[in-house]
Amino acid sequence: MVSLDRFETFKAIVDAGSLTAAAQRLGQSRAVVSFNLKRLEQELGVTLLVRNTRSLALTEAGERFYQHCTALLATAELAIEEARSEQLQLRGTLRLTTTPEYAIARVVPVLESFRALHPELRLHLSTSPAPADLIPERFDLAIRLGRLQDSQLRATLLDEHALCAVAAPSLLSTLPDDAARDDPDWVRTLPRLGYPRLADLPLVAPDGSDQLFACNPAHAVVTVDNASTLRAFALAGAGATVLPQWLIDDDLAQGRLLPILRRHRFPRQGVYAVFPNTAQPSRRVRLLLAHLREHLPG
Repeated sequence: MVSLDRFETFKAIVDAGSLTAAAQRLGQSRAVVSFNLKRLEQELGVTLLVRNTRSLALTEAGERFYQHCTALLATAELAIEEARSEQLQLRGTLRLTTTPEYAIARVVPVLESFRALHPELRLHLSTSPAPADLIPERFDLAIRLGRLQDSQLRATLLDEHALCAVAAPSLLSTLPDDAARDDPDWVRTLPRLGYPRLADLPLVAPDGSDQLFACNPAHAVVTVDNASTLRAFALAGAGATVLPQWLIDDDLAQGRLLPILRRHRFPRQGVYAVFPNTAQPSRRVRLLLAHLREHLPG
């Protein structure tokens, strides 16, 4: 029977992209990793990887085996965790990623309450404006906002949040009167800030008709790649834009930003947990998902 250890070695090689990186990840020598890969191929009677001095490539058989291998290892890990579940306390390391803004505003307090329930669990939170590549970077879970791109990952809806079109009072002083900030024709005369991650948003008018609010307009005076910078430019009066309401609640309450197009509305945006498409998420991930659903503020 083929050892599961060799399955793990093969998966580590594919995920890491090289024998050397896999050896570092597994805490083994490169020679041991290479030997286990060769033995695995001999025992299976197929070539799984085509290797040269610079790169590795999966064969067709290797691609199929990798999918089965990933599912089998996840099932084995789940079986072990379930067998230990009577101890209740989670152990090991849980790696997750999200955007810096959402981490600070929403995720960190929820993770701290989760960690208090499981003090023997170590958390590794990585933040980046750009979505991380979960499998190569070995993340158990990502929290992503807005529309999801098609992928081989699994996703589940955790929550929803509102979007708000806003501008600074100094910028709105250029309009003829207060009513003009709710008039799409007047709003189009304001300089605009670009935020490609939101792309073009459907905007529902009071009469139910759909329009588009371009978040990456060709005439944008500034285009940014993260919500914090977008908020900073909006506060400075550089232009009108759309921001998540959870990010600007205090700004709206203090009058630092003012809502525009108040009779219009944007579709609510999803907050998703995204994780590798294994047969079953680990117990750590399943318990965290339940905690997030219960405690994430809307």
